[in-house]
Amino acid sequence: MTLLANTAAAPAAPMLSPAGHARLTQYCAAAVAQGAAPGIVVLVLNREGIIYEGAAGKRNVARDVPMSPDTIFRIASMTKPITSVAIMMLAEQGKLALDDPLAKYLPEFDQRPVITRFNPADARYATRPAQGQITLRHLLTHTAGLGYAFTDPTLARLVAVTQKPEWQQPLLHDPGAKWTYGAATRVLGMVVEKISGQPLDRFLRTRIFEPLNMGDTAHGVPARQVARVATSHNRQGAKLIETPNEPKQDGPVRGDGGLYSTARDYGQFLRMLLNGGTLGGAKLISPQSVRQMGENHIGAIFVETQPAVNPQRAKPFPIGAGKDKFGLGFQIQSHDPKLARYRSPGSLSWAGINNTHFWLDPKRGIAAIVLMQVLPFYDDQAIAVLRGIEEIIYGHLQ
Repeated sequence: MTLLANTAAAPAAPMLSPAGHARLTQYCAAAVAQGAAPGIVVLVLNREGIIYEGAAGKRNVARDVPMSPDTIFRIASMTKPITSVAIMMLAEQGKLALDDPLAKYLPEFDQRPVITRFNPADARYATRPAQGQITLRHLLTHTAGLGYAFTDPTLARLVAVTQKPEWQQPLLHDPGAKWTYGAATRVLGMVVEKISGQPLDRFLRTRIFEPLNMGDTAHGVPARQVARVATSHNRQGAKLIETPNEPKQDGPVRGDGGLYSTARDYGQFLRMLLNGGTLGGAKLISPQSVRQMGENHIGAIFVETQPAVNPQRAKPFPIGAGKDKFGLGFQIQSHDPKLARYRSPGSLSWAGINNTHFWLDPKRGIAAIVLMQVLPFYDDQAIAVLRGIEEIIYGHLQ
């Protein structure tokens, strides 16, 4: 008698058809030719590796340098999911709990008041005590009441008058009351530093970037690599105005932004999540933590449209406002039959202000990265490029 083992094969990792490869390459080239962006890098991957990689246009227009897959981008708020994973790593080690009050680690946030009345003429305001303390979960979900000056006129005026950053200002609402995009993940970076006893950039480098072989990801770019950095552009009317790179590229060391990275590097981070927190021999977090990050943590409230205080910097965002939920560091795609040709419900995403975008689709087992360096954030043409790429990907998965 022969005893047969259970050899049922796991589902095959999705691939992009040859027609999909050709269509994506053609689409990006056409988008550049039509002026949607000076240059674009696209990476699509499954749990096993890269299934599409392409670059179109120019890395540096003035110097006529072609875009290439290894181009370094300012990924700005795509830093936030990385900092959020750092928090989950510390939670798994028992060094914090998500419902701990923030003041346990940063006492200056104890009893932070809520603005009730504001006079934009002289920036005077009234406050009341907040109903409840800010927790780490509130920070991870952008429900703490902290905002950004570029999306909130009250904060824009306060920051200008007081010369204090957003995270030092009064709260815009009670913790947990609504979703407001802001400096919450910057504060989480401060928590990482406080608990670990390390500067944030060192923690991220030694605990995340080095284990995942993300050698081009840091809060600065060495002088010898500055030629690989894409120049940034601002759309002014029908023109894209290029800003030359500085000889030295150093971003601020903060949890909510400042990182430079490549599509390939960020792909390593996303593949780790697709594989339940492990990539190769590096285990960052458990599958349970990965699942937890992708669950709704804002209850009955929704992601809300963030207004444009400075239209040259950002237009109203994000896609999915009024429908989508938020997890621990990620926006969660809602179920909408009208969007069946795009990412699946439950997909996780976020973006950087220079129109760097990613999404991770656990249902289909893929992730994608679309990198540009164009302001304003949510520029109409940049978003059209993003959605066009997304539709092509899902139309050619096999």
